[in-house]
Amino acid sequence: MTGYFTQRLGQALLVLWVAFTVSFVLLQVLPGDAILIKFQNPDLGLSPAQIEEMRQSYGATTPLWQQYLHSLGSMLRGDFGFSVQAGVPVSELLAENFPATLRLALPGFVLATLLAVVIAFSSSLTGLRWLRNALQSLPSLFISIPTFWLGIALIQVFSFQLRWIPVINPGEWVGLILPVITLAVPISAPLAQILIRSIDQVQTQPFVAVARAKGASQRRVLWHHVARNALLPVLTIAGLLLGELIAGALITETVFGLSGLGQLTQQAVNNQDVAVLQAIVMISATGFVLINLLVDVFSPLLDPRLKHYQRAAS
Repeated sequence: MTGYFTQRLGQALLVLWVAFTVSFVLLQVLPGDAILIKFQNPDLGLSPAQIEEMRQSYGATTPLWQQYLHSLGSMLRGDFGFSVQAGVPVSELLAENFPATLRLALPGFVLATLLAVVIAFSSSLTGLRWLRNALQSLPSLFISIPTFWLGIALIQVFSFQLRWIPVINPGEWVGLILPVITLAVPISAPLAQILIRSIDQVQTQPFVAVARAKGASQRRVLWHHVARNALLPVLTIAGLLLGELIAGALITETVFGLSGLGQLTQQAVNNQDVAVLQAIVMISATGFVLINLLVDVFSPLLDPRLKHYQRAAS
């Protein structure tokens, strides 16, 4: 088990290094210069020599390989650099905006999981074919709805038409209702699809037939025998959905005008603020890697057969 975990940790570190390297190269080849965007403003009255001095102070004139090594070393120390546009350390911007995104993403993921479980198990329990078909078609509908369109539609219906949830100066938690729903609906689609398919496969196993032969009801068979075995593929896909969750959170924040990493990313893209974009990429990559490590650790609790695989791998 220790050897397997060490191997997976090494792979995770390799993924983070690749993510850093690829993002660094892509951000460097993008047209534009954050320093020029900010300091070439005529209102500032800076001469070309002064602007060039600013570029040197930010290290923009050093060779790319030196910038790469300096950025990598700083990132390993937890130093994300300095934001040219904001004039403050990137870590301060992240500390201000990350909690808001987390406050949106966590309830969104929980709601997405609940929606997936309700859809999957309801379709398995119902005896009406038309209702089962309708429930199983919901994930395809959910996944085809663009996040920004869903957010605008919810605002139009629940805020402007029904006037149930205000979008102008709402309360701290009331203002999260529509954004959380907007984020959760598309995320729930792949979870529900995998769970429905997994439940159908597990129900064909011999131990399910034995449980039914002993007189267990359909509900008991589903919850006590099928559910645990059907959850493993869902747990795996849930770890892979982190990227979609973060992307959906960024779009949702933009649609609803919420502060967070979404607004910070939009500003950084507009101003070519490379240090901020690099930090956001690495935070996303780190979250993705950690989630998948946790999935690998906890998967054997649902399926003991994986313990033998981990022993063999180690």
